Amino acid sequence: MTEPATRDVEGYEVGSSVSVIREYATEPGTGPRLHRHPYRETFVIQRGRALFTIGAEQREGVAGDVLIAPPDTPHKFVSLGPEPYEAVHIHENDRFVTEWLE
Repeated sequence: MTEPATRDVEGYEVGSSVSVIREYATEPGTGPRLHRHPYRETFVIQRGRALFTIGAEQREGVAGDVLIAPPDTPHKFVSLGPEPYEAVHIHENDRFVTEWLE
């Protein structure tokens, strides 16, 4: 199986008010460290599973789930395996704005 294209697209590049990350993680235990955005981020999980921390809550997200990180809410995820984690992450802003917290 070949890895899907994962180019991030900032909305301003294509005339959109949202930006998109096409996430693909093959290694369990990988994912971004704790961060937040001044806008909502929506995670549309297409395949695999990951453990999400959104604010004070933790939740396992699996294929078919849609999870939301509200504006200014610290969040992160870690791929759980064994199959690759594949998702579309939608940022409700025409540019990525990220404050790294760890």
